[in-house]
Amino acid sequence: MKIAYLHYHLKTGGVTTVLKQQLSAIGRQTEQLVITGQTPQTPLDAATVHIPELGYSSDYNGTFKPVDAARAIIKAIRCKFKGPCDILHVHNPTLAKNRHFLAILKLLQQEGLSLLLQIHDFAEDGRPLAYYSDPYPADCHYGVINQRDYQILLKSGLKQDGLHLMENTVTIPNIAKKPEIEDGTAVYPIRAIRRKNVGEAILLSLFLEAGQTVQITLPPNSPADIKSYRAWKNFVRDQNLNVAFDQGLSHDFEALVLSAGLLISTSITEGFGFSFLEPWLFGKLLWGRKLADICRDFESNGIRLDHLYTGLYVPIDWIGLRQFRDKWHDCVLKTCALFNFSIENARLRDAFDHITSDGVVDFGLLDESSQKRVMLRLIPRGRDSARLIQINPFLAAPGTVSDKNGLIANNKLAILRAYNPSAYTKKLMNVYQKVSTIPIKQNIDKNVLVSSFFNLEKFSLLKWRDYEEEK
Repeated sequence: MKIAYLHYHLKTGGVTTVLKQQLSAIGRQTEQLVITGQTPQTPLDAATVHIPELGYSSDYNGTFKPVDAARAIIKAIRCKFKGPCDILHVHNPTLAKNRHFLAILKLLQQEGLSLLLQIHDFAEDGRPLAYYSDPYPADCHYGVINQRDYQILLKSGLKQDGLHLMENTVTIPNIAKKPEIEDGTAVYPIRAIRRKNVGEAILLSLFLEAGQTVQITLPPNSPADIKSYRAWKNFVRDQNLNVAFDQGLSHDFEALVLSAGLLISTSITEGFGFSFLEPWLFGKLLWGRKLADICRDFESNGIRLDHLYTGLYVPIDWIGLRQFRDKWHDCVLKTCALFNFSIENARLRDAFDHITSDGVVDFGLLDESSQKRVMLRLIPRGRDSARLIQINPFLAAPGTVSDKNGLIANNKLAILRAYNPSAYTKKLMNVYQKVSTIPIKQNIDKNVLVSSFFNLEKFSLLKWRDYEEEK
């Protein structure tokens, strides 16, 4: 089987990691070609063709016609395979990172290429600036990485024969020697973009035992995320909190993880959710916020995550009900406009009443300025800290679970059973076989897709609202 892969770039990150795993998984069973808009930062185990017009529009200074880019792709495929490929596997094509991308894909379809479009991230899920107003490609196969997205796309018009669940595999760490001493730190092993909810990790540091530190591994790359990140670093410095940033820049990652007392996650949104799997493979306890719609897949495979919390609630009077309501309403309406999506005022009122019921609101729904207002009340460790523990009892002993070793052993075994590379190879080849042999007629109803992700009961300003510098 001849497989060509297509992506905007091969920068270090989640999609590139998955693409490399796919190359490795079926390298012995297929011929492979990778087509990319930017040259790879590290070598790949496959032939690579660089077509600059396929990169992000923000990185490309010239002008071109979609037909010229499509011809360049076809030429690269024919040169590599001495003819057509069986499948063109395209990663994240529905993000509007290249304004000509959908037109290019349509031209490739007209030339008879069989497309498999794998969606890792939806613009409809908190990325309105990456949203295409044009229809998404029709009459081709789609792949998704979790059951949530699978059910949403079925609801949006795709058919079971043309939609494939392509859960990722895990990379088993090569741990030569486990450190004899754990230093008690809580490591948050992420690149600290806004949706990772750094403020909540800092809040957790206030409830750790004396001397324990939260370590955040990597800084973000995008300008908006960098502004938020710098502000958090300044806040931690000014308040003299036990949080260390950028630890992955000066320390070996595996050494950081292996010496940690526990790993944490406070993210408010994920695609596949590697952060819920990887800690256990290092023999570490994961503790923090649980994302039910993502973790449901893992729990169905025997991974126990019921010790995680699903919300961290703070009194609404600590931030001001009216101020929060105005911010939240304004953000919802602006987001609706960006998606050309209408919403009834009654639904808006009901949703806001729901998220502020009982006089509390989930900390993960707040923007950074409101999160800081909450923490300024908690830093003295007085009556307000006691009140927050009363509302969220798990804060009394962060990271404490019964039978820690048994939990780690169970989850590690379950992960290796369900997400091992061998099983991934079989699943991937099965998907490719279906894509190459089953013609499909289907299309996505974008209004249904937007409404499926636009969940007002989980509408977070941290995710949907532009970052604003504190005044």
